[in-house]
Amino acid sequence: MHGHHPRTPEAERSRRWFMNKALLAGGVAALATMTGCSDGSSNASSSPSGAPNGGMPSGGPGGMGPGQTEVKYKDFTGLTTDGKVVDDLYSIHSTGVSTDKVVKAAQAFLDGLGAKERKSCTFDVADDEWLAWSNVDGYERKGVRMGDITDRKRESGYALLGAALSAKGLTQTRNIMKLNQFLGDYNGGNRETLTEGAYFFTFMGTPSTSKPWGFQYEGHHVAINYFVLGDQVVMTPTFMGSEPTSATYKGEKITLFKPETEAGLALLRSLTSAQRAKVIDAKVSKSGTDMKAGAGSDNLKLAYQGLPGSELTAAQRDKLLDLVRVYVGYMDDGHAGVKMKEVEKYLDKTYFYWLGETKDTSAFYYRVHSPVVLIEYDAQSPLAYGTKTGTGGRPSGQPTGQMTGQPTGGMPSGGPGGGSGMGGPNGTPTQQHIHTIIRTPNGGDYGVDLLKLHLETDH
Repeated sequence: MHGHHPRTPEAERSRRWFMNKALLAGGVAALATMTGCSDGSSNASSSPSGAPNGGMPSGGPGGMGPGQTEVKYKDFTGLTTDGKVVDDLYSIHSTGVSTDKVVKAAQAFLDGLGAKERKSCTFDVADDEWLAWSNVDGYERKGVRMGDITDRKRESGYALLGAALSAKGLTQTRNIMKLNQFLGDYNGGNRETLTEGAYFFTFMGTPSTSKPWGFQYEGHHVAINYFVLGDQVVMTPTFMGSEPTSATYKGEKITLFKPETEAGLALLRSLTSAQRAKVIDAKVSKSGTDMKAGAGSDNLKLAYQGLPGSELTAAQRDKLLDLVRVYVGYMDDGHAGVKMKEVEKYLDKTYFYWLGETKDTSAFYYRVHSPVVLIEYDAQSPLAYGTKTGTGGRPSGQPTGQMTGQPTGGMPSGGPGGGSGMGGPNGTPTQQHIHTIIRTPNGGDYGVDLLKLHLETDH
């Protein structure tokens, strides 16, 4: 059924690859044009071919997507602390949690597609397409676009997401899509990418209860990678973000990342002053973008920083688990429980790290990092919402209804309340632009380690 195969070395420098190089090279320039900042380059006002029109940014550093160092599936090792994969972390075994529901939902979605649509979104189980995701709005994606299919087919796609995700995870995904449309309406930006419909499904392998397969669902501020082997599931990397994070869209008040924000603060505030001194990095200031393991960072080397779980009290360890559970809880409840047992096994080696202030409204960064899980939360500087307009007015196309749901006690400098924030990578971060990611270190992302074990043991 597969319409595509792994890219050959000859095809490596494809139009898609070059486009992402252009996005990476041109993102800062595009932001400089919009915000009045300059990176000192001679072509700061130019924009790459294929970039969104209407003055909208294409993402910004810290999550631009694959580019010059795009990793191929065959070269994937995964996130490590030093370039060396820790062995024997994962195994093929029965979890006791059925995947029948997600297999049936995936097959139903594929069966409902036309032949051309189906061919466009099906790939081999070890295809490079797994790694070719981005959170950028203008990224050139493959697969079936939700806005281009019928209502019936689209509802079948949402049914698949509903089978794979928890109720909370599905609601969060849908709300990110809605706020993507809000941002397009607000800024008068690219109507092809800043919509609810600019999200894509791709499938690797054939849905099965015994053979390896998976799917990817991605678009602006969402990338869900879902690998299945028997009754085992790996749902990483999963990227979720939004700008803004709180707004009223078509009469619906939407507020995102409140649990992620509050759980991080709850753990931090449970620490003693001595513990906080180990967690909060006093040598590094919070910048406009601090995420390390975003798109295009599949083979990242990232050392442990902060305070390990071995130095926490029982109550503090519970709060650490509560924090991890927020992110693991995006996936269906049964497999989330399986993953949490894996996390608990390495809790002593789970590190908590923080950048920035610690007030309810502060724009901060935190990281949870162990041999089997990496979580990043990054409140970033605005790219398209709440930035200076130069005239004191709203950007072209901004709705007349003001954003609602701002945190009480005042927004951080650069927040949307006064529209006075400086956008771009050097801007002032705000809770109105948040990026998050969860990964499985040491070869676990995309189910790569499980697939290798499956092939080696001829399951």
